[in-house]
Amino acid sequence: MYSPRFMQGRSDFHTVLKNRVNQYFADRQRPMTGNFALIFKALLFSVLYLVIYTHLVFFTPGVWIAIPECIFFGLLTAAIGFNVMHDGAHGSFSKYKFVNKAAGASLNFLGGSAIMWNMKHNVIHHTYTNIDGVDDDIEARPWLRFASTQKRLRLHKYQQYYFWFLYSLLHLIWIFKTDYDKYFKGKIGEMPLRKMTAWEHFSFWAAKAIYAFMFVVLPIMLLGFVTWLVGFLIITMVTGFAISIVFQLAHTVEHTEFPMPTEITGKIENEWAIHQINTTANFATKNKTISWLLGGLNFQIEHHLFPRISHVHYPAISKIIKKTCSEYGIDYIEFPKMRQAILSHVHYLKRLGQLA
Repeated sequence: MYSPRFMQGRSDFHTVLKNRVNQYFADRQRPMTGNFALIFKALLFSVLYLVIYTHLVFFTPGVWIAIPECIFFGLLTAAIGFNVMHDGAHGSFSKYKFVNKAAGASLNFLGGSAIMWNMKHNVIHHTYTNIDGVDDDIEARPWLRFASTQKRLRLHKYQQYYFWFLYSLLHLIWIFKTDYDKYFKGKIGEMPLRKMTAWEHFSFWAAKAIYAFMFVVLPIMLLGFVTWLVGFLIITMVTGFAISIVFQLAHTVEHTEFPMPTEITGKIENEWAIHQINTTANFATKNKTISWLLGGLNFQIEHHLFPRISHVHYPAISKIIKKTCSEYGIDYIEFPKMRQAILSHVHYLKRLGQLA
């Protein structure tokens, strides 16, 4: 499939917005990367991750301790992904490139592949957001229908009821299937993967082997198959649901758009920046606890426009973006509460399940 193109030069919106955001950092002489608070959070989450892993695998706690620990470990896995891996993969965690690489590589210890993530997320999702057939984040067929351009099946009539369960399977499928599909097919959705280097091939398999040993082989050897299976399912299902719901609230809710390129020109009607705003939504941006836990992923508009700016700066630059959108007559989609965004997501799935 060809790569869709965006309209150019229709307005100076993006130029004005970039200048204003750059001026904000210049006036305050602040770097666009993370700060000490982010480093502390990363260290805190990492230490907790290692401590709980060690306790679960090597000290065999009783069931009434192990189950809550597995639930917490699943949430912690998602939190490291949101706060450490995500910023690192975008090069916004630190001003030092090697620190960003290390932070981004943490995904390899969470069950994913940093190499595949970079191509799937940083390149494709951030460029072609909500474009059916290109953006892999809205590809869940045949089980879910995220865009009106996708074929509706009879089962989609009930997707607003069963999506909760499917979301919980995301991490499990990611670990054992998704990355391998992309690797062997050589494409993400309909978009071909760029050619991988010999080092990337080695890194991909090395990371998968290390994760398999740490989270499958070793726990089975020490705990037994049944104990491992129960704990592993709890951890991965909690992680999967947390990751899925956060990312879907950013794009598959009411009012966000799912544009397709025209057949004649292959172009999207809007320029890239406006496309990002039209296809993305914020939620609970006033809730400091949610923002802290989600690594600013509730500020998705800011993130999609400026992915190389650390999430610690999103509350500040959101004011600039919102003001500029207002001046140019561009809708800035946001939900004051997270529960409102979840309800909107449910309503959206219900509508897509009923419409032909």
